[in-house]
Amino acid sequence: MSISRRSFLKTGSILAAGAMMPSLGRSNSLFNSSANDTVNVALIGCKNMGWANLSDFLLHKNVRCLALCDVDQNILATCSSQLESSFGQKAELYSDYRKVLGRKDIHAVIIGTPDHWHCLQFVDACAAGKDVYVEKPIANSIAECDAMVKAAKKYNTVVQVGQQQRSSKHWQQMIEYIRAGRLGKIGQVKVWGNFNYAALPSPVTDSAIPEGVDFERWLGPMPLLPFNQQRFHGTWRMFWNYGGGLMTDWGVHLLDMGLWGMDVKTMPEYTIASGGKFYFPEGAHQTFDSMEVTYGFKDFIMTWSNSAGVESGPYGKNYGVLFKGTNGTLVANRDDWEVFPEGNKIGKTSMKADYRDHKDHITNFLECMKTRNMQTACTIENGSLCAKYAQLGNISARMGGARLIYDDYSRTFNNPDADKYLKPDYRSPWVFPEL
Repeated sequence: MSISRRSFLKTGSILAAGAMMPSLGRSNSLFNSSANDTVNVALIGCKNMGWANLSDFLLHKNVRCLALCDVDQNILATCSSQLESSFGQKAELYSDYRKVLGRKDIHAVIIGTPDHWHCLQFVDACAAGKDVYVEKPIANSIAECDAMVKAAKKYNTVVQVGQQQRSSKHWQQMIEYIRAGRLGKIGQVKVWGNFNYAALPSPVTDSAIPEGVDFERWLGPMPLLPFNQQRFHGTWRMFWNYGGGLMTDWGVHLLDMGLWGMDVKTMPEYTIASGGKFYFPEGAHQTFDSMEVTYGFKDFIMTWSNSAGVESGPYGKNYGVLFKGTNGTLVANRDDWEVFPEGNKIGKTSMKADYRDHKDHITNFLECMKTRNMQTACTIENGSLCAKYAQLGNISARMGGARLIYDDYSRTFNNPDADKYLKPDYRSPWVFPEL
């Protein structure tokens, strides 16, 4: 069950506006030729995790970055300079991702843009024959998740979702411990994430678009709005058009561990959530700074909670996951996991992290590209599952605590009023990718 450590590689729809590039076949010729083991990548969305991901790709000597794409020329200039100074590579610079995808010499793209852009860029990349490393959450709606899964299957795309905990040895061994039944019967799984960054207590006024920023392209398929610094770099995820707050930002990482531990691959039987702007009622953020979600299953419950602006948490951890069994309770986060026995039923056990998960995650993706193995450490199906769980929590909370049952076959809720949250309305000329 555990994913083994990987050695470094030694060998190697266009559905958006304008139809700017032709449909391309899969550009994986290097993986069929022993004469060329170079992997050419492009980065779409160059700030924060986008650049961090690319940096770890470039630790592999056979990886070349041919293109950087961002709507902010300031970010492009910074990343281009870092690419040359840190890795000795030069890349072509772009503001339109579709032009990047039109290049036949690029084998894989890294998508590090805000969540509201993931779906279009992902589907277009699949149609263009590129393999894709996409940041989490994979999308900002349930319908977009479904479209992305369909695209990956249709175009035989190797996909790695940036939920790198799947590649961490200490998380894998935690899963092995749980699956071995050591905790006894597990009746509760608790997941939480409390972070200061997710609250914006002091709103700022709209302002002029910064020089070098194509803000309309940044908005993409979302409604046209005036520029506001708090709806831009970094803090965009606290506004519903672009992200889902802590529920989607950290929720997908930690819910993933809860679902993995309990071997869940389907939607919950029901979801009930409550939340609001309770800590900072006048804050700029739209997403909830206080939230509680319950996911119901046949023989256990899983809960999510978050507090934005208040970082204390259970067992002295501001984020984590807890499995409560009849023999003991296991508590984990990225630092370690530890078992607290119920009486003397089991021994006390713990394991520290080695912090190689992100690098191993990318190594796994590169190896799967070479072998055309679709079962990466975090597949598009798994990324979709976790993103949907996060969306279910937000939707129930936005509806005032409605008890929601989501049918993953009919793509509908038991409450028709909730269906309006399933699929975003794309602003023309962008078109939702119907596959």
